[in-house]
Amino acid sequence: MKQLALAILLAGAIASPAQTFVCGRSHTGATPLTASSIYSATTPGFDLQTLPQIDAKSCASDKPFFFSVALPEGSYRLTVTLGGAQHSTTTVWAEARRLMLEKVAAKADGSATRKFDVNVRVPAIAGDASHTVRLKPREVGNLDWDAKLTLEFNGDHPSFRELRIEPIHETTIYLAGDSTVVDQDVEPWAAWGQMLPRFFRPGVVIANHAESGETTRSFVTEQRLAKVMSLIQPGDYLFIQFAHNDQKPNAVSLEDYKTLLIDYIAQARAKRATPVLVTSMNRRTFDAEGKITNSLAAYPDAMREVAAQQQVALIDLNAMSKTLFEALGREGTLRAFMHYPANSFPNQTEAISDDTHFNGYGAYELARCIVHGIRQAKLPLRKYLTNDLPDFNPAAPDPVDTFSLPATPIPPKTANVTKIPQT
Repeated sequence: MKQLALAILLAGAIASPAQTFVCGRSHTGATPLTASSIYSATTPGFDLQTLPQIDAKSCASDKPFFFSVALPEGSYRLTVTLGGAQHSTTTVWAEARRLMLEKVAAKADGSATRKFDVNVRVPAIAGDASHTVRLKPREVGNLDWDAKLTLEFNGDHPSFRELRIEPIHETTIYLAGDSTVVDQDVEPWAAWGQMLPRFFRPGVVIANHAESGETTRSFVTEQRLAKVMSLIQPGDYLFIQFAHNDQKPNAVSLEDYKTLLIDYIAQARAKRATPVLVTSMNRRTFDAEGKITNSLAAYPDAMREVAAQQQVALIDLNAMSKTLFEALGREGTLRAFMHYPANSFPNQTEAISDDTHFNGYGAYELARCIVHGIRQAKLPLRKYLTNDLPDFNPAAPDPVDTFSLPATPIPPKTANVTKIPQT
């Protein structure tokens, strides 16, 4: 069965052979990139009205730039040689701000080669345009749902010399969840799902299907679970995190919540994939003693109950986030959640005071909790985790003062960044 499924997938990838792009020069089988290499539906190139300086050795800039190539739905391994004439520290984001490579340094006239795996998807289910994911208005035109791969090169003199893209078929982690998991596409919002790829070596790819506002029920009715089930293969994983919206009035009752979780588990197992339940992180709600209070009612306990009953691996992000937020403290967590005065960012006309959603630092720390949970649960996935960071202790978070990730430019069309996750 697995060989048959793989054969079908390989057949679908025939239209997408490996492609290599080089800056300013050419070699056999490679496409040279020049100042006229501008992306279109038929031509790979620089995108979103950005263009680096291109010489015979590198594509480099003093500001972020984007590169896109039209590709069929699927997963791809990217081999990128970073570096240019100047010392550079390059961070690579993919699609709607998925963190792929973090601050890779290259000396002046030097280079650094890295590999990472990325997933590309479209709304159509099983190739039938009449059967699609019901996208929200904010998702229409979103980089996660278009028929191309988009890469963002950002940082201190971001640059690359060569880029190779080849189709792959490997273990995939599908993420089902809400706005605390989704690929938040506009600064300064962030969620743990978009940070997770940074912590995996090639061999595992993250397919983040989470979306803002979702419940366990709406994820089904909007055909998002059907989309995942149309793609998931034996040996893959389905990480499931819901509660923030389920527990709202007249949303999903506790009993329905448990029933729906059991159905997700059954569907994943029917595909010979591994379900993993992830309890939702706490909100920023402190009591007078500086302890986090439970704002999610009985939903985390209900998920724990289902995990035990169904003998499913559990990543207790709810418990880890309590430890993390209490370690940061009432004031420290202001720098992990979405708290900013008006005009801190372009098109931010109002102050943001949000105790549910996260900025880059908060999302990154929660992703480190997820990685810690993968190790604790002894999931086979752990052998693909990067080894450049030690295991994480939620009681000893990374210092916020030394944390930074280069910010993705905010698109001019964005009317007001205070409204992004709620639309």
